[in-house]
Amino acid sequence: MAYEATGRLHEIFDEQQVSEKFRKREFVLEVQDGQYPEHIKFQMVQDKTALIDPYKIGDEVKVTFNLRGRGFNKNGQMLYFTNLEAWRIESAAGGAAPASSGGGYSQQAAPAPRPAANQNPNLRAQPAAPIASDDDNDLPF
Repeated sequence: MAYEATGRLHEIFDEQQVSEKFRKREFVLEVQDGQYPEHIKFQMVQDKTALIDPYKIGDEVKVTFNLRGRGFNKNGQMLYFTNLEAWRIESAAGGAAPASSGGGYSQQAAPAPRPAANQNPNLRAQPAAPIASDDDNDLPF
């Protein structure tokens, strides 16, 4: 299932080449949730690592992401990890990326469905987009 988060870019990290076939890039989004802001780290993988290039720290963006979790056995102990894997970033003002001049924004994306009444309006589930099966990707896990 796909999710969305809207907030301010707090930090953008450099791309990391994890292995010969796998690269990732991480960024932190500051989301207002009540009295204190939440700092949420997302990752982009493979061909999605350049999605953040048009943006800079301080920009308000809407991130569409998948919640991913994996387990692995390390020295006889089962360990688990969870990632927020971003696959779309667009300006919170409605455009897909900042315009190169004039401070405007590019074409607006389709509106998102309304969140349920008891959910944080900055974090909400979206209908899942078709995802390639595990056999179709180069991920090392």
